[in-house]
This record gives sequence, C-alpha cells and structure tokens, in this order.
Amino acid sequence: MSMDDLEQGVQKLREDGAGDAVIAAFRGAAERLRTGDRGVLRESDIEPVRDLPDSGALPDAPAGVAGLLDRTVVLKLNGGLGTSMGMTRAKSLLEVKDGLSFLDISVRQVLGLRRRFADGAPRLPLVLMNSFATRADSLAALSEHEGLSADLPADIVQSRVPKLLDDGSLAPVSWPADPELEWAPPGHGDLYPALASSGMLAALIERGYRWAFVSNADNLGAVLDPRILAWFAAQEIPFLMEVADRTAADRKGGHLARRAGGGGLVLREVAQTDEADLDAFQDIGRHRFFNTNTIWLDLGALAARLERDGFLDLPMIVNHKTVDPADPGSPAVVQLESAMGAAIDAFDDAQALRVPRSRFIPVKTTDDLLVLRSDAYRLADDARVVLAPERGGDAPLVRLDPEYYKLVADFERRFPAGPPSLVACDALSVSGDVRFGRGVVVRGSVTLDRGVGAPATIPDGTVLEGAS
Repeated sequence: MSMDDLEQGVQKLREDGAGDAVIAAFRGAAERLRTGDRGVLRESDIEPVRDLPDSGALPDAPAGVAGLLDRTVVLKLNGGLGTSMGMTRAKSLLEVKDGLSFLDISVRQVLGLRRRFADGAPRLPLVLMNSFATRADSLAALSEHEGLSADLPADIVQSRVPKLLDDGSLAPVSWPADPELEWAPPGHGDLYPALASSGMLAALIERGYRWAFVSNADNLGAVLDPRILAWFAAQEIPFLMEVADRTAADRKGGHLARRAGGGGLVLREVAQTDEADLDAFQDIGRHRFFNTNTIWLDLGALAARLERDGFLDLPMIVNHKTVDPADPGSPAVVQLESAMGAAIDAFDDAQALRVPRSRFIPVKTTDDLLVLRSDAYRLADDARVVLAPERGGDAPLVRLDPEYYKLVADFERRFPAGPPSLVACDALSVSGDVRFGRGVVVRGSVTLDRGVGAPATIPDGTVLEGAS
C-alpha cells in the first residue's frame, strides 16, 4: 500500500461522511498494514493470566447505588442481522423466550432495574449501537417505550470502512455491480470512534453520565449488576472486561492474556494467532479465561484518551475475504477490524473480572436458540434469563444437523409446536430431517440419527431417552 492508496481509502471515508475519529482509526490500522504488520500476537509475547478478582466475592451494592445508576448508560451492540441463521433483519428481533425477542427482554431488564431503585429515580438509559441494516426495524420496535433512552438519542450507528484490494496495493476496492459490497463493518472496536464521531460521547458527558455498561444484544445473561457497578466506580477503573472460565466449547474464542514480562492485560483473538501458536491458543488449561464481550467503561477516561490521541490504537484483526462473499471468483480483499475488548490493552490500570457462566448466554446458532426457548431456561420476574433450578447449573448440550436446522425458517418448520422439554436433558444430538411434535420430552443424553432417509416425525407426547 502506497501513501496514495492509503489516502484513497481515507478520501473514500470522508466522502461517505465518516467522522474524524473513525478516519483516524482506519488510517492507523491501514498504515500498520502498509508497513507489514499483520496483527499477529505471538505466544512468546504473552503470558497466561492466573488469578483475577471474582464477581462472587464483591460486596453488596451500597445504599446509594441508585445515584451510580443515574450516571450509567446501558449500551447494546445491535448491528448483526443473523445472516448465518438465514435472517434478513436485526437478530435482536428474533423471538427467543416466552414470545419475547432479545430486544424485548433487554428493555424489560432495564425497566426492571429502574423500578427496583425507583426511590432514587435513576435515568439508566438504554441506547443501541445499530448498523445501517438494523436501525430502522430496531428503532421501530422500541418506539412504544417512551423515555427508554432518557435524555439521550436512541442509538448510534456503526461505522463502515472500505474493503482493500488484497493484491499488494491495498487500494480501496471498486465493485460497480454492487457498490455496497465495497464496504465492511470494522468490528465492535468501532464502538469508541462511533461514540466520538456521532456526538454521543460528548452528549453523555455533558448530561452527567460517567459509566457505560456494554454488551451484545444477543447475550441475555449480560444484565447490569449493581454490585459490579459499585465496585467498578469505587475502584475508579477506566476499563473492565467480564471474562468467564473457558471450556472445550470456547477453545476458538478470544482469550485473556498478559503482555510478557508482567505487562498489562491483552485480548487475543484466533485471527491474531500465528498458525504455530494455535495449540497454545486453544489450550484452555494454559489460557483459562475467555472474553464475554461485556465491558464496563469510564466515559471520562475514554474522552481523555480520544482528546489526547484522536483514536484508540487497538490491535487490528486482518480478515481475508472476497469482495462479494457469495462469489469466490470476485476480487480478493482485506477487511480491517478491531475487537471492542482489545481496548483492555489501551488503558492504564484496565482490569478483568471473573464472572459466572450465567452472565454469558449467547445465541449464535439454532442449537443455542432451541436451548434458550426450552424449559431449561426460565424468565425471572426481573427479566433475567436463568437456568431452571432443576438443572444444577449446566445447560443441556444440543447439536442439530446443520443441513436441516441451520436456518431459522427451517428450524421453525421442524419445531412447529415449540421446543421439546429439555429441563431433564443432558445432551441432544439430531442427525437427519426430524420434525418434533407437541409436548416431546428429552431426558438424559439422546441421539436421534435419521441419516439421509425420509423425514421422520416424533409424535406428540413422546419421551425420548438414550439412542433412537
């Protein structure tokens, strides 16, 4: 990439109306790429994290916590369409529990906190970080909740950055057949420049907000905990990441580490890992904690960093794609992204907090969706999604044949009367085309293997146990 190519990308952003912080972040990443940086974080450069403060040991929230809530904004990352599950609108609008969507439940959680601390009348706004694709539907769904964002705008919009030709030039790609495909989302790390460029950060500080609680819209376990807020505020931590213990299912997710030689905390994603280090990356005994993508942010600390440097210099993630993801013959491109949690490396005195798995209930596949819709989880009075007490602490493990269940529409057709009972299920594995009737009960570990034959139906009221 020559300086001319770099300036072409910057100019394309300017013409698209991008703010200064977004342009600065793109320029910084593109410049590193131009000079040979590939965003790799080697095992030799990091050390495992052994011990962390534990949320279970935090004291109860003090009597004045309503005052802290009044200065806190709940921000949900809501840019995803759920395309991997065949969706074409905001994933957060998908029904997930008792007829409610992700967004419905998030609203109830925030309103529940307001009621719980009503004596202190906290503002506690809920604000979305939308993409251009999710904004209209999501704001329409929230329109019936007057005052939900309190004295703030209802959302900010995620930025977009040019895809760069992966031919050595790294010039911004041109694709007249569909110019929208010339652009890529810059990852959740865009939160920081988007807050600044949208004017939301300035509005937050002007109106007396000090802290932000940020999480994915599809993680219903990420509910603002007043105990964590009180501890975070009292310790004057600029940035806090919630992490949980890794299991075999988390081997490919981003993990927490420490810079070698006793340095600060850092997040490493699999896309930042050299092939020679993949075994160490996936070693859950060595790297014990994974990033839940839930963070707590001191807005004043963020504003000070942006005022000083113009942008947060986050480690970049380099993704190699084609300009048209559906056409492998289209030009190869580079997409520059960053992770929101990578900011743990950008703030002095940033910390991580070990939290229970119950604060991490994402829905990435229809496997997850079936478990969450089932009676293995319940919706508490305060709208927290909790495991049924009979479960003993672990969710059932579900594996559905992706050929028949990957897309939401196909999944719905095979569970027309709703999910089976999974409250007594340890594991459910389904191979082949199986349709479930009403009131089906799964107990223990069940394997259904229908292979490639004709579709099968599980009759109403069937109790499934063992292999079938």
